[in-house]
Amino acid sequence: MLDDIDRRILRQWQADPSLAPAELAERARVSVGQLGRRQVRLREAGVVHGVQARIDWAALGYAVEVSLRVTLDKTQARAFDDFIAAARDVPEVIEIQTFLGRVDVRLSVIARDMAHYQHLYRSRILTLPHIADIEALMHVARIKSDEAVPL
Repeated sequence: MLDDIDRRILRQWQADPSLAPAELAERARVSVGQLGRRQVRLREAGVVHGVQARIDWAALGYAVEVSLRVTLDKTQARAFDDFIAAARDVPEVIEIQTFLGRVDVRLSVIARDMAHYQHLYRSRILTLPHIADIEALMHVARIKSDEAVPL
């Protein structure tokens, strides 16, 4: 169970994961030693899995993002496993989510421009196994993208 000190540490850490330990400890109002011990404990407990850099894909020239909602042919026993394994091999697929319901899988796909997306769609996406139906949703704007947990 998390206590108030853990929550303070996590709030500050997720707000700015690049903080030096001394700065993070000061903002969380704990000693550097206490911070280190608690960070180890939070990692070992599986609360924190790592610290990642967020990449702005548009700044790297990927101007197009599309969400693909995929319904699989579930008459095939290995439909999910085969599809997901193949989708993981497409570098431009940056996220794979599975669902219960009419839509089985959602893929987030990035491309440099529409010509690049059309090429990916025809040569890599439509060739993925066991697709029964696919719907493309073009991203227009990201209104909120916050993975921070309210602590």
